[in-house]
Amino acid sequence: MHSVWAVARNTFAQAMRMKIAIVVFLLLIVLLPLMSLVMDGDGTLVGKLQTFSSYGLGLISFLLCILTIAISCFTLSNDLKRKHIYLVVTKPIRRFELIIGKLIGVILLDCILLGLFGSILYVFTIMIPRLSEAPQNEVLQADFEFFTSRIGLKPKLDLEMLQQKAMERFDELKKRNQLPEWMSVRRVISELRSQEIMKAKSVAPGAVKQWKFENVKIKNSQDPNNVIFVRYKYETSTSPPNDQVFGQWRIGDLRQFEMEAGEVVTPIYRMDRQEAIRTTHEFPVPADALASDNYLAVAFFNDSALNRTTIIPEDIEVLYRTGTFTENYIRAILLILIHLIFLSILGIALSTWLSFPVSILICMVVFFVGLTNGFIMDAISDAGFYVITVKPVLWLFPQFDGPYNPNGYIVDGRTLRWAFLASIAGMTLLVKGLLLLLAGMFIFSRREVAKAVV
Repeated sequence: MHSVWAVARNTFAQAMRMKIAIVVFLLLIVLLPLMSLVMDGDGTLVGKLQTFSSYGLGLISFLLCILTIAISCFTLSNDLKRKHIYLVVTKPIRRFELIIGKLIGVILLDCILLGLFGSILYVFTIMIPRLSEAPQNEVLQADFEFFTSRIGLKPKLDLEMLQQKAMERFDELKKRNQLPEWMSVRRVISELRSQEIMKAKSVAPGAVKQWKFENVKIKNSQDPNNVIFVRYKYETSTSPPNDQVFGQWRIGDLRQFEMEAGEVVTPIYRMDRQEAIRTTHEFPVPADALASDNYLAVAFFNDSALNRTTIIPEDIEVLYRTGTFTENYIRAILLILIHLIFLSILGIALSTWLSFPVSILICMVVFFVGLTNGFIMDAISDAGFYVITVKPVLWLFPQFDGPYNPNGYIVDGRTLRWAFLASIAGMTLLVKGLLLLLAGMFIFSRREVAKAVV
């Protein structure tokens, strides 16, 4: 163990002397304070906080990933190239201990830099509302929407029923001989299914649409400080004047009206709002709208006197608070650390049998594929040939986008759960990372470092 720590300390010292480490350090120490001053977002306090935290976290993650790739690929390759390895392998140290020591040294540097710049970003984020001259309502909005940790619930469409309706329409068109000849059967069914889904979401003028949510678990719904958030985005069949629509919302236990109980026990709140289309909106509602069985209904009325178009509320979601911003921020930093550890394993494993230019090129390819891996896998999910060829290969790559990107959790104030973080760590490090590390150790143990000359 003493030998491992000796290699780790030497690797850490070697990395700190590298020019790229100094450049990354100077960039972050200068850019983070500067970004907190110049970034305004959409002009509101929440917009400024979201923009600064998103770009700040993204910059820290990107630069540290590049630094990790460079150091992990360089440290062993440089020792082999400059024959420094001869001074080590003659010592009472095994080759796998050398690999582990190198890895620990790189991870130690990542932990220090990530902790330092993550703390700087956190301090600036906390100080922005105190140093800004934002009105009190924007400060309160920032507390509700940004400095929080929330879980969202989305309503589920009955896809089986919609698929059945689509098939019924397909059979009807087939009987009438009205199927488009230039479209395949699969595409026709897909188009009909999309139309049924759109109809299920649409609210015509004068119509009402209701969404039901169960298991909205709030610790103390009667606490006046507890709120529930309704989040949505408007789409329309035709563009309204000034791209504005009028929405009338009802939130609460609407079963009280359906059952005609007479007395309304749980409050039902009415929200009348005029908002732009194609923009995400959300508003808070007191948590006492929640029924005793954790049931909540959200209804939207399209008033024909105010709107002349069909409104399509998209991305309907109910959010409720489960923790604090600080807890969520720590989990986001740990998610970045998981990415850094995987890249350090990859770089060191590749450098056990490849030269520095080749190993760093492969690491860069893996890194940039990881930034779009989720998008690529979703895009080819229905293509049969790619499912059995490309998709298994993409699964071997890490995924840094979508739910694996910490920015979305911080910007939207969404809870990054410990269980999900543990599953990412298990799959990325204990499965993919461990396999890479063992393969690198095996190759390095069989590699001929130098030929004996007699």
